[in-house]
Amino acid sequence: MLNLLAVDLGASSGRVMHAAFDGHSVTLHEVRRFPNHPLRLGHRIYWNIYSLYQEMKWGIQSVARDERSIASLAMDSWAVDFALLDASNHLLDLPRHYRDPRNLLAMNQVVERVGRDELFRRSGIQINPINSLYQLYSLHTEDTSLLKNANTFLMVPDLLNFFLCGEHAAEFTNATTTQFLQPSGRWDVELLEKLGMPSHIFPQVVQPATRLSRVRDEELLQTFPSLRDTSVIHTASHDTAAAVLSVPAKSPHFVYISSGTWSLMGTLVEEPVIHPRTQKFNLTNEGGLGNYRLLKNVMGLWLLQETQRALQSDGEVAQTETLLDLAQSAPALTCLFHPDDTRLLQPSHMPETIRAICRETGQHAPDDTGALVRSILESLALRYRQVLEELESVTGKRYDVLHIVGGGVKNRLLCQWTANATKRPVVAGPVEASAMGNAAVQLLALGQVASTEELSQLILRSVHTVTYLPHDADAWDAAFQRFQTIGQHQMECSTMI
Repeated sequence: MLNLLAVDLGASSGRVMHAAFDGHSVTLHEVRRFPNHPLRLGHRIYWNIYSLYQEMKWGIQSVARDERSIASLAMDSWAVDFALLDASNHLLDLPRHYRDPRNLLAMNQVVERVGRDELFRRSGIQINPINSLYQLYSLHTEDTSLLKNANTFLMVPDLLNFFLCGEHAAEFTNATTTQFLQPSGRWDVELLEKLGMPSHIFPQVVQPATRLSRVRDEELLQTFPSLRDTSVIHTASHDTAAAVLSVPAKSPHFVYISSGTWSLMGTLVEEPVIHPRTQKFNLTNEGGLGNYRLLKNVMGLWLLQETQRALQSDGEVAQTETLLDLAQSAPALTCLFHPDDTRLLQPSHMPETIRAICRETGQHAPDDTGALVRSILESLALRYRQVLEELESVTGKRYDVLHIVGGGVKNRLLCQWTANATKRPVVAGPVEASAMGNAAVQLLALGQVASTEELSQLILRSVHTVTYLPHDADAWDAAFQRFQTIGQHQMECSTMI
């Protein structure tokens, strides 16, 4: 039995998973789960990276304490966020949160200086205020000394790997989300310098399945010397890239939704698809393991998570299963909205913001909790249909099955309504998709899996799924037409991600 650790950090929670490989399949066991709460200081939003690292270390210690030999460990996380180190490898500031309100203004400034078409041509990445490019530009304009003192740029999993083993390296799948990595895999020095930002701070880009070093964290090694033999591996460190590797597809041609705080919906392509139609749909090309993921960022279960938080603050019941039961009992397809409205990125009160959007588009706002939750899930399902049609338009292919992986697999209504809206069977699973993909890439790095083809077969042997079949096609077709009209109206009042 080969023991691995997969550290999977999501935007709302993190987990340390023990992955056991018996030569045939991988079994995951949760070692430690912990919340990932943004840290609000003044007008800024940060990630508490030191807390995340400590939680990760406690998870590692839990497995090492059982005297199990750990062959390797790797971490994946959400994309786009980063930290800056000085020449002494000290953090200059905590990593900023992608929902920090400064990013939208910075995006507009960069687009005005460079041009929307040119930005897309250079990277193949969609224009999105959360992208690292706009975050870095915001830092540059608000505090010139910060970038002047910066020596190294590391994205979140790269930073945690540095804490653990002392190595600087930028992993490819996450680096592609910055919007300043060229399709060639090189940092876009010309773009950075045009915007007045330094280009010398970016480390070497390495591919997933790269071994970095052994564990060097002195606190861990003093207590558990056996960790000196544990390899730290750069997996596919963008959690979506890792999640897509766990899709149990029997064909390389499939559409997936990595469903969690965000919904990342796309398909696999051999090379970035950079042409006017891709840009028109604001699709993006993110790196994968030997391929690219042509995809769209959709707001995702953030809408439900923030609704739950607001309900709890208001003293109402907010348990997920209770909300799903209330939603199932509410009238169908009554109130719809486009979920990618930028007003929903960081609203002060999610339910009231959704209700205001519904009133603005001439609808009766959902006045009870069940109707509100139903409007969120149905609107997401209809948005998935819209993105599916865009993907099929760009690739010229029809996709007969839709795979959902990640935490959203547990949302039975969203899975069923996605099948209804898209009129395609939905295959749901695995839940811990990023951790499974993370572990699979470690096995590739260790030579336990010989190729990506063998990796795909390993996934098919290791995961379990549930299939949802579509129904009520006429009702959902009519709702989709309304949804598109409503989305056009919203665009007149706001902007879309």
